[in-house]
Amino acid sequence: MVKIGVLGLQGAVREHIRSVEASGAEAVVIKKAEQLQEVDGLIMPGGESTTMRRLIDKYQFMEPLKQFAQSGKPMFGTCAGLILLAKNIVGYSEPHIGVMDVTVERNSFGRQVDSFEAELTIAGIANDFVGVFIRAPHIVEVGENVEVLCKHNGRIVAAKQDQFLGCSFHPELTEDHRITQYFVNMVKESKVN
Repeated sequence: MVKIGVLGLQGAVREHIRSVEASGAEAVVIKKAEQLQEVDGLIMPGGESTTMRRLIDKYQFMEPLKQFAQSGKPMFGTCAGLILLAKNIVGYSEPHIGVMDVTVERNSFGRQVDSFEAELTIAGIANDFVGVFIRAPHIVEVGENVEVLCKHNGRIVAAKQDQFLGCSFHPELTEDHRITQYFVNMVKESKVN
């Protein structure tokens, strides 16, 4: 059984844990950087990206997260987690982990009060997935090796590059575990190779 960590600094951690377990994998809340060595894949949940960055710095997570990304183990960022993975952030000179060849814009769907749900078609995953958007970013631009998995109203809201998966919405806030299952399968495949 593969073991998937959920970065437990902020955000919908319990919901991701529940979704990973529903997808047939073992789930672990990651509170210390050394725990990263124990897992086969990592989910970085939504939350507030600036706050998450402060916590990542406070608990010395940045270098271990970059090493985890370089190790070839899969990483999945949802909402703020996508911002952490992106190589470019509109209006910012420096990325966070910066491993996914995408440019993201923060809060591009509006404020908390503008949160909404939308039915999405996600390539290779689902034709009827309900995406929950809460102060969501979107992907403005992708590099040539990035596969766009989903758009909403012309904006890219899910993409994959090598072992990195990112989406603007919160799949963990629904009872639909197909995206988490897709990530679990990515982790299983990476262990075989």
